[in-house]
Amino acid sequence: MIKWTKQLNAAFGASFIWLICLIYFTQGFRSFVWTAISYQLKDNLKLSPSASQFVFSVAFFPWSIKPLYGILSDCFPIKGKKRIPYLVLATVLSLVPWLILGLSSTLRGSTWHLTIFLTMQNLGSAMADVVIDAMIAEAVRYDRASFAGDLQSISWSSMALGGICGSLLGGYALSNLQIDVIFLLFSVLPCIQLLSCYFVDENTANIKFLSEDSIRHPLTNGSALDEDEDIPFNKKKKSHSTTTRRKKVKTKGKTRAINTRKSAGFEKRDSLSFKWFHSLKNAIYDLCRAFRQPMILRPMSWFLLAHVAVPNLSTVIFYYQTEVLKLEASFLGTARVVGWLGLMLGTLVYNRHLKYMTLRKILMCAHIGLAFSNLLEIVIVSRKNIAFGVSDRIVVLFGSALADGINQFKFMPFLILSGQLCPPGIEGTLFALFMSINNLGATLGSFVGAGLASILNIDSGSFDNLLLGIIIHTLCNFIPVAFLFLIPKEATGLSA
Repeated sequence: MIKWTKQLNAAFGASFIWLICLIYFTQGFRSFVWTAISYQLKDNLKLSPSASQFVFSVAFFPWSIKPLYGILSDCFPIKGKKRIPYLVLATVLSLVPWLILGLSSTLRGSTWHLTIFLTMQNLGSAMADVVIDAMIAEAVRYDRASFAGDLQSISWSSMALGGICGSLLGGYALSNLQIDVIFLLFSVLPCIQLLSCYFVDENTANIKFLSEDSIRHPLTNGSALDEDEDIPFNKKKKSHSTTTRRKKVKTKGKTRAINTRKSAGFEKRDSLSFKWFHSLKNAIYDLCRAFRQPMILRPMSWFLLAHVAVPNLSTVIFYYQTEVLKLEASFLGTARVVGWLGLMLGTLVYNRHLKYMTLRKILMCAHIGLAFSNLLEIVIVSRKNIAFGVSDRIVVLFGSALADGINQFKFMPFLILSGQLCPPGIEGTLFALFMSINNLGATLGSFVGAGLASILNIDSGSFDNLLLGIIIHTLCNFIPVAFLFLIPKEATGLSA
């Protein structure tokens, strides 16, 4: 392990590896503070389950537009750099809201102000996620391609470690600290991240190459020929001006000289903006053209449907666990840790036993498994577990591990299929679009869940229709199975 770390430090620099680990650890450690947000909405703001879920859905919307951040950093460099300035901006957006919410009781006591600051914070976190992914892709592509798997491994390991630590410490902090202190404590990580940005030197050679490449995009046929097409026109114009100069030498000579100076000044002022506009136009055009292809549009439509068709009732379940089951914050933190362990176990099982199956079969089994895992929620809401002498805590822990493990069976095919579908030249932006579709689906699923809870009149202290809501949620898991024809038939867990 030490030798592996030394090899990575030698290949990319210790500051770059540290920045990767820190950003992904912070992403996982967000559970430390978002657990406190859940209690703030429930206990202090007295919001209903549907209202709380609506706030979460709005606050996490910035994760659904990740390609926008990628296009922005690719097409509009700041002082010749495409990554570090945007990473600094993203870190500031992640830091400032927590400081404000920690210092101002008035702002964190207002639902709308809290929603705005949480959305701003997620904007910074999502942008940082896109930028660091781009930096990893560039480092691997231009420096050390053999370390691609190692960088991905250290990224996910850091996030998993952050998730486990955040879940464990989050429950303890809620039991012993005020919520404003929790916000201020979490802001320490973005502060360290902001300082770390100044120790990473962005490779300007790669940026220069990427800038030129973005103007003549490999998927934009003819963009490199636009300038060449002007050459015959210029020659023709020059020949014509030579003929007219024989008639009116002085007048045309002065006019051409003036026009030449104006043209040179115009090109000098607008060449940079033209390059930015041309790069932006090509990126959007190539992205839209690639996404319109049936081999990309059909499977991505399925993954979007798989989220939207299944209403997310997680916030309602949280209210039920804290108000009816009387589960403490520390125990819920432990349940999230068990969920992380279930996720890791699910990844291991997938890589060893499921990756040789077709994606259609894997996804069908995953949704059927998710439907059966919901039976545990039906058991605990109907209180059947008490009749058999099984405590609520055991059911919650087992259900958390099982649900997260099965969800990984669904997420792994998404990652594999997304990687295989990305055409050369726009892999980073298109993959970010795929992830945004997944995040958008989850956001819309939360809105649907909030709407379902509102229709069923599920409120704080009133959970009479929660069992019906869980049954509807369980049945909805079978809807995406009917549309599996959108997934490529021969695609497997190894390749698509």
